[in-house]
Amino acid sequence: MKFNKVLENIQTYEAGKPIELVVREFGIAAKDVVKLASNENPIGTNPAIAKVIRSNADIAHLYPDDSMFELKAALSSKFNVADENIIIGAGSDQVIEFISRALLDENSSVLMSAVTFAMYEIYAKQMGAKILRTASYTHKYDEFMEAYRMHRPKIIYLCTPNNPTGDATSKEEVLKIIQAVDKDTLVVVDGAYMEYAAAKDPQYAITPNDLLGYENVIYLGTFSKAHGLGGMRVGYGIAQAELIKELHKMRPPFNISTLSLAVAIEACKDNRFVEESIALHQEQIKRYEAFAEEQGFEYIESYTNFITYMFDDTMDSTKIADALLKRGVIIRNLASYGLNAMRITIGTEKQNDVFFKHFLEVIA
Repeated sequence: MKFNKVLENIQTYEAGKPIELVVREFGIAAKDVVKLASNENPIGTNPAIAKVIRSNADIAHLYPDDSMFELKAALSSKFNVADENIIIGAGSDQVIEFISRALLDENSSVLMSAVTFAMYEIYAKQMGAKILRTASYTHKYDEFMEAYRMHRPKIIYLCTPNNPTGDATSKEEVLKIIQAVDKDTLVVVDGAYMEYAAAKDPQYAITPNDLLGYENVIYLGTFSKAHGLGGMRVGYGIAQAELIKELHKMRPPFNISTLSLAVAIEACKDNRFVEESIALHQEQIKRYEAFAEEQGFEYIESYTNFITYMFDDTMDSTKIADALLKRGVIIRNLASYGLNAMRITIGTEKQNDVFFKHFLEVIA
């Protein structure tokens, strides 16, 4: 069978290793596995959300409301935007897919930082587009402008806070890039971890309303991180109505499940769970920063719910990650991103105790 030629240059996205893999391969009981690889909320599922899932379980045979009226109304209220400014995706990465299919072809290009969310590249390559990267993993204005002026990309991705590195770009710098780009280039501001950045430093807080004045900008958000709904797959894009109208032509019917809609609506009502999650994170991340300083290796200052440890030639992130995996501790090795580094989700106090114990044993 002959597949599309563009597939030859696409690498399959590698998700974080599941708990089930460690149980199967190493015979470790699931209760003893500590998963700190996928930036999931360590508190777990909001009890109010679990109640909604149970109460709606008996209508799983029904198709969802494809207008998503209630969820859009909840997001409209949350962000003070209109319903027509919103598109819902099965995770914000599905909105990235809509964007790529709507704008890209083999004659176009996309611009992103040196190390950022892998799906930007994968979706672009599916459309045959060329990938442009700056020299730095941080979003530096001069580097983006140099590449923009030379190549005139169709899309610019600004991931802030950035995944998988954890750094963030200030609102001032983001707006500076947006204002320097003409209207033929779409600027995607990916705020999947924005709740954490906003809580840490208001300079890095960006809301959809900060961007709605620009016709060529879209803001992406998700319920997967601070809201703890990674398994329910709900994300959204917010932009001017004309842009959203075009993206809706890419959306398949019923792309969000009945249960996912119900829990996302409930999540919009309860910000207390998010605040508790961020408070735990802010408390526990200090331990990771202090640990790195004590052990003498670098880390990237984090504006997310994870931290990235950077190693020199005396340490090998792949060997460390593999050794931790055999001990039941799952982290994200960043060797596939060209970094001798690893990304660790900030867990609960108990989970973090386990990580530090095994990490010290491994590097010893």
